[in-house]
Amino acid sequence: MNLPPVLGERRAGLMLRLVLNGLTQAGATIGSALLVKLTFDRFIDQPQALSATSLVWFGLGFLVLALIHAGMRMLERIDAEQLGQGYVHQVRMVLYIHLSSLPPRKLQMRSRGSIMLRFVGDLTALRQWTSLGLARLIVAGVAIAGALLALALISWPLAVTVGAVVIPGTALSLVMGKPLLQAAREARRRRAFLAGNLNEQVASMAVVQVSGQTRREQNRIERQSSRLKTALILRAWVIGGLRAVTTATTAIATAATLITGALLVSDGQTTPGTVVAAMSIVGFLVPSLRDLGRVYEYWQGARVSIEKIHQFLDNPAPVAKSRGTSDLRDGAGHLVFSNVSVYGSLTDFSADAAPGSVIAVVGPNGAGKSTVLSLVARLVDAERGTVRLDGKDLGKLARDSLHRVVGIASPDLSLLRGTIRKNLRYRWRSAPEAELARVRELCGIDELLDELPDGEDTRIAEGGSSLSAGQRQRIVLARAILGNPPVLLLDEADVNLDPDASAVFNDILSNYKGTVMMVTHQLDNALRADVLWYMENGKLIATGRPDELLQSDSRVAGFFRLHEQQVLAS
Repeated sequence: MNLPPVLGERRAGLMLRLVLNGLTQAGATIGSALLVKLTFDRFIDQPQALSATSLVWFGLGFLVLALIHAGMRMLERIDAEQLGQGYVHQVRMVLYIHLSSLPPRKLQMRSRGSIMLRFVGDLTALRQWTSLGLARLIVAGVAIAGALLALALISWPLAVTVGAVVIPGTALSLVMGKPLLQAAREARRRRAFLAGNLNEQVASMAVVQVSGQTRREQNRIERQSSRLKTALILRAWVIGGLRAVTTATTAIATAATLITGALLVSDGQTTPGTVVAAMSIVGFLVPSLRDLGRVYEYWQGARVSIEKIHQFLDNPAPVAKSRGTSDLRDGAGHLVFSNVSVYGSLTDFSADAAPGSVIAVVGPNGAGKSTVLSLVARLVDAERGTVRLDGKDLGKLARDSLHRVVGIASPDLSLLRGTIRKNLRYRWRSAPEAELARVRELCGIDELLDELPDGEDTRIAEGGSSLSAGQRQRIVLARAILGNPPVLLLDEADVNLDPDASAVFNDILSNYKGTVMMVTHQLDNALRADVLWYMENGKLIATGRPDELLQSDSRVAGFFRLHEQQVLAS
C-alpha cells in the first residue's frame, strides 16, 4: 500500500492558488519598490514637485499594496493549512484502513506506542512539511524569483550582488541536510522507545505497583527521557546552525546591497531611489529566505516520518475478500477444519463441529485452542488448509463481513470506552428493540442497569474498568450473542465469573440454538458440552463425549486433575 499523492484529492487547485499567491506577493513587492524609487527620485531631484496631493496618492498606493500583501499572507496560511490537513486526513485514513486489515497477531507483535506515534508524531511531521514547508516553498519560491527578476530590471549589479550572497548560503544549507536527517532519525527513534514504554506503563501500572518495581521503572523512564533529551538537543544544534546560516545570508545580502548601492550612487551609475527600492526588495526577501531555511528542516523531519509510515504499510495485509455472507446468517453452523496449519500454533489440524453442537476445546497452555477459535473469527488466517462454515471457505470472506455470522466473547476482547448502549449494539448497530430486550433478559443486563445511575447511557472507562469483572463479562456475552449468530465462540469466557455471571454463562450453554465452541479449563463446563476436543502441541489428540473421554483417556483426566490441583494451590 502506497501513500496518496500530495496533488490528489483536489489539492492541485490549492497548489495553483499558492502559485498565484506568490505571484501576487511578488507583484505587490515590485509595486512597492517602484513607488519607493519614484518617491525618492522625485524628492531628491525635484523636491518642489512633491505636493501634498501627490504625497497623499503615494501614501494611498503604499497602503493598498501593503493591504494586498497582508491579505495574500493570510490567504496563504489558510490555503496551506487546507493543503496540509487534507493530505494528512487522507494519509490517516490509509493508515487506519491498513491497521484494521492486519490480523491481531501481527498487531500484538508491535508496541502500541509505536503505532500511536504513526498517527500522532509522524502525521504531525507530514502536516508541518505540507502546510509550513511545501506551501511556503511554493509561495516564497515564486515570490523570491519574481522579486529577484524585478531587482535585475531595476539594477542588474544589485541583483548580481544579492545572488552572489544567496546562492552560497543556500548551498551551505543543503550541505547541512545530512546531519539534520541523522539527528531527526535519532530523535524519532528515541521518541518511539519512550512512547512505547509509557504506553505499556499506563496499561500495566497495577502490575508495576504490586510487584514493587516502581523505582526501577522510574529509572528506566528517566534513562529513556534523558536519551531523548540529548537527541533533541543535538537536533536543535543542527537546526540552530541551519537558521544561523539563513540569518547570516540575509544580513550579508542586506549589507552587500547597501554597500554596492552606495558605490553605484557615488559613481553616478544609479540613483538613491533605485538603491532604496532595491533595499525594500531585499527587505521582502529576508523573511522569505528565513522561511525557506525552515522548509528544509520540515522536509528532513518529514523524510524520517515517511520512512516509518512506509515500513508500517509494508506489512502485507490480506487481499480484499468476498462479502457474500448473507446466506450464512440463517445457516446451520456446520464447521469443518481440513488440515489447517498456523506457524507456531497448529499443525495439520482437522476436525468437524456438527451444527447446533457445543464443543469444549481443552488442553494445556500453548496447545493451540485459542487459535482454533481465532481461525473461525478470522482473527488469524490459516497458512495451509481450510476452515469451512456451511460449505463456505472462511478464508475467502472479508473479515469484517462475519460479524453477523460469528459471535465471540473473550477476556481479550474488552469493552470500549463509551456508553453501555454503544457496547451492547457494537456488533449490530441497527438491532431491533425486541432482540435487544431478549439479550438483556438472557444475560441479566436489566438487573445490572438498575444498579447504575444512568442505565444504558452509563459511560464506562476503556476496557470497562469502571465495572466489576462479572458486570463486564455479562455485557461481553450479550454483545456476542446479539442476533443469535450461527456460531458462538467462547474463549475462556468462564474465567473469574461471579455467581450471577456464571448463571448467565450456564444459561447460554444450555439454550443457545447455534453451534458453540468454547475454550475452557473448568470441568463442570466441559461436561456440559456435546463433544470434547483435547489438544496438545497444535494437534487434536482426542475427541469424543466428555464423560467417556474422562473415563477412557488418561491424558484428558490428567489435564483436569492438574488444573484442579493448580486452582487449589493458588
